[in-house]
Amino acid sequence: MKARLNIIMGALLFSTGGVAIKAVTLTGWQISSLRCLVAAITLLLVLPSARNNWTWRSFIVAIPYAATFTLYTFANKYTTAANAIFLQDTAPLYILLLGPVLLNEKISRRDLVFLVLMIVGLLLIFTSNGEASLTATHPTLGNLLAACAGVTWALTIVGLRWLAVRSQHFDDRPATAVVGGSFLAFFFCGFFAFPMESVAVTDGLIITYLGVFQIALAYVFITHGIRDVPALESSLLLLVEPLLSPVWAWVIFEEGLEVIAILGGMLIILATALHIVRRAPA
Repeated sequence: MKARLNIIMGALLFSTGGVAIKAVTLTGWQISSLRCLVAAITLLLVLPSARNNWTWRSFIVAIPYAATFTLYTFANKYTTAANAIFLQDTAPLYILLLGPVLLNEKISRRDLVFLVLMIVGLLLIFTSNGEASLTATHPTLGNLLAACAGVTWALTIVGLRWLAVRSQHFDDRPATAVVGGSFLAFFFCGFFAFPMESVAVTDGLIITYLGVFQIALAYVFITHGIRDVPALESSLLLLVEPLLSPVWAWVIFEEGLEVIAILGGMLIILATALHIVRRAPA
């Protein structure tokens, strides 16, 4: 039960990212840079394994990781929290498409059903034509960035799996990639974020929350939980994130939910769940 609660807690913390990003008045560059710096320092403090075994392979995986968090930050600034998380969670679609090349995995006929459902969900979100609002200033651009985050997140997942297989310890090299990616995002975004004027206390507190809790501790909770929970159940429990992310934005900012976009998002979640169940070992 404790392991399952760890996964749920990690997914719960992850789900607050969108609404927290929207609450900060800083630019996307500044948010991404500062929160990733806080996350990197926190992970180094709480994960001794992240301080060792730094390799060139870790750095390769760190690149799409850094790109994902940067793209997701800007996506939440430009579009709704629902669209941002739904589109990023299309990562399984790209993993499946990249499988034959990167993982030597063939696409089956059943996988085609998953592909169709995912693509329909994507199209529904992109054609929802949501109007610009205070919390979603450029919906079309935000949707595009979130979709790109789905691609980079797929590359990150494949990369972390690659590192885990190569590592003798479960979280040694994957942890270094996460820390390295956080530092990479800090330095890259820092070129566009600094110099900055003084940061308001509220913004500073939210940035600290994003780095310490929403990224670092969420990662720790999930990596500890998935050690003792079957892969199928872990994957399904992680769907708590896309289900709750739009809810927080609606409760706190009264962010409107386009019916067509929500249908597209639910289709993506349903397709992901079915794909997880089908891929699970008998």
